[in-house]
Amino acid sequence: MTTPPPRRIGLVTPWASRAGGGVFEAVAAHCDMLRAIGFEPVVIALQGEGDIEDRHRFGDAQVFTAPRLGPPIVGFAPSMTRTIIEARPDLIHLHGIWMHTSASASRAARSLGVPYVVSPHGMLDKWILSRGKWKKALARLGYERASWRQASAFHALTGDEAQDIRDETGRGDSAIIPNAIELAPGGTDRGPTLAYLGRIHPKKNLTALIEGWRLARDMLAPLGARLEIAGWGDEDHVEQLKAALAQDGGTDIAFVGPLFGAEKAAFIGSARYVALPSHSEGLPMAILEAWAAGTPTLMSRHCHLPEGYAAGAAIDCGTTPAEIASALRLAFGKDEENWRQMSQSGQDLVRGQFTPEVVAGAWKALYTRLLDAAA
Repeated sequence: MTTPPPRRIGLVTPWASRAGGGVFEAVAAHCDMLRAIGFEPVVIALQGEGDIEDRHRFGDAQVFTAPRLGPPIVGFAPSMTRTIIEARPDLIHLHGIWMHTSASASRAARSLGVPYVVSPHGMLDKWILSRGKWKKALARLGYERASWRQASAFHALTGDEAQDIRDETGRGDSAIIPNAIELAPGGTDRGPTLAYLGRIHPKKNLTALIEGWRLARDMLAPLGARLEIAGWGDEDHVEQLKAALAQDGGTDIAFVGPLFGAEKAAFIGSARYVALPSHSEGLPMAILEAWAAGTPTLMSRHCHLPEGYAAGAAIDCGTTPAEIASALRLAFGKDEENWRQMSQSGQDLVRGQFTPEVVAGAWKALYTRLLDAAA
């Protein structure tokens, strides 16, 4: 008896490179997971810089790209719908919204008659909705509402995001499945370093982090503590960060630029803490990567990971400089035994909720249900 070929899951995203930040990382990890549970991942994205350099991140998955036309922020590609159809997916999974890829993916799903899953990746967060209102109003009218109606299922990373989806779309049936992360070996000899890793963007609240560090410097300096910021972003955002560092003038803060692969793992695994005082997140991979490496975190509640506080793996740092300074004093005032308890709590949390084995089971159940219903 001939074994049927694996069903193809078309992962539609605006980015096929690290320019997509956390969404790109999530799609790359999703490819690995899909292969592990018996599906065939297919990536369909807009053409962009870095596509060739980062294609290896998708493993042996086929990657289809469509050339953009017009402003990158819109993400319009006249051939995108046709490209998705030609990829022959059995199910289409859209990663990220507010770009014209939503229109292309929903139209392709309707044309092919296949299930359609939408992952907003935190893009319905209230802070995000408060910015670029004119663009989002046009997107709702032009294609997003039609895309949401077409969706066979919404995917939420957290319970908070499921509520955001309900508030915006009226859909209360989101499947809540977190991102997955592998446990990683972290260093045992940690210097007094606070690390930030991620996109350089106003929502990450790095100016407040720098100011909070300045406010707590009287306690941090005698410890030899350092704040190291690693990341990438639009040129104007990077220049704003450099200006804030220049204004501070301290020698205990450094911007080290983008880090990837082994360098990124070493950066996270050698830090005492990882910080993310963000105004808005979906489910931040930097926090999961930190816990997986046994690195406790200082994070705002907008990271939507309250289980980190409950487990003792994280400290709530708020978003204001004064709140961040208070969290820094608390964190760097912990003795070695208490720090190790936080470190172990983070790894235990990942082991119980965020490993690929745990998350893959939820995805297999969702995809199988949708595909069987469409058969």
